[in-house]
Amino acid sequence: MLRNFLLLLVIIAGCQPEPSPVIPSDPPPPPPPASGLKYLALGDSYTIGQSVSEEERFPVQLIVKLRDNGIFFDSLRILAVTGWTTANLKNGLASAQLGNDYDMVSLLIGVNNQYQGRPISEYEQHFDDLLDSAIVHAGGDPERVFVLSIPDYAYTPFGQNNSNPAQISAGIDAFNAVNKTLTDARGIRYYDITPISRLGLEQPELVAGDKLHPSGEQYRRWVELIE
Repeated sequence: MLRNFLLLLVIIAGCQPEPSPVIPSDPPPPPPPASGLKYLALGDSYTIGQSVSEEERFPVQLIVKLRDNGIFFDSLRILAVTGWTTANLKNGLASAQLGNDYDMVSLLIGVNNQYQGRPISEYEQHFDDLLDSAIVHAGGDPERVFVLSIPDYAYTPFGQNNSNPAQISAGIDAFNAVNKTLTDARGIRYYDITPISRLGLEQPELVAGDKLHPSGEQYRRWVELIE
């Protein structure tokens, strides 16, 4: 969906008879063209960007990258709350009364289901429903939807303080196997960002100051993976 785009700015200066006003050498660039493109990001703390600035959230970094490649989104709606499970997101969607005209919809949800010990069978049903909702909000077009895998918080200081980090990773793998199978079955794009999250101990700059959530740098690497 991304394409290379080169913007050439040509400034033509001419001689002016004296006296002449001072002309700024670097005028502000024109605003991006209005496109009407709309992005809906669905999820939990990983989508809202817990413990990072607004500019560092992955949905915000993504639309900046798209803009740099000549694709301009005028609207970004983030429907995500720290601590949300799939059930919370389903309820949030039901009450949000969103339109069905989004040009891009992302879905990343499930870590709180795993953390709370919710049944994986419940996650499977909820995630299936959420994929259906994402497609509806994308105007019925699965090609406008993409899914991100669940990060592995075992590779953070918080996760290492858990009695069994290996069990966390096994649980994350099980939940990701479910969401990938359901995503692939619909032909929806799937981005596996979990390996990036598993660099958090050897590269501490990938973890936010709360010792649990991704940093802006980790989100940047997620965005680099999205094509």
